[in-house]
Amino acid sequence: MKDLRVIIIHGNSGGKPTDNWIPYVKEQLEKKGFNVVAPQFPDNHIARASYWLPFLKNELKADGNTIIVGHSSGAIAAMRFAEENPLYGSVLVGGYHSDLGIENEKISGYFDKPWNWEAIKKNQNWIIEFSSSDDPWIPIEEARYVHEKLATEYHEFNNQGHFGGDYYKPEFPELVAAILNKFEK
Repeated sequence: MKDLRVIIIHGNSGGKPTDNWIPYVKEQLEKKGFNVVAPQFPDNHIARASYWLPFLKNELKADGNTIIVGHSSGAIAAMRFAEENPLYGSVLVGGYHSDLGIENEKISGYFDKPWNWEAIKKNQNWIIEFSSSDDPWIPIEEARYVHEKLATEYHEFNNQGHFGGDYYKPEFPELVAAILNKFEK
């Protein structure tokens, strides 16, 4: 695990690396020997692909030894990054596949072209997904569609909302356990 690096990507609308469960997940994975970074991403209000994807590649050096944990817009960035770049794996939290009719999502650049689902799957060993049917912003059909297209290891809840953002969620032991489970086999 020491050769693997985990990059945690916060969501948009002013998201930051101290939000909700991000410090908890970082600390728990570091205790297990992972090298974890949870940086402040540029353009954190809109989270444009033109800023975030080059930041992942050029500044953070995400590669085939990287696990990306992305929340909300961070999940979208993880999927788009994996279309053209190798990753070890990814964890999508509160992810979706359309602009949801939201102006900031429309201008983010992530939804300007069709998804290459096969490339996303091919460029990584596994994909874990967390969604909740009571998410106030992401209809559950969005997450289920991503699961169908990517054959993710799918965890659906009915009481987790947007996994933070709509409420304070200081811990996320299920996410930590799902990653660790990939290495206990």
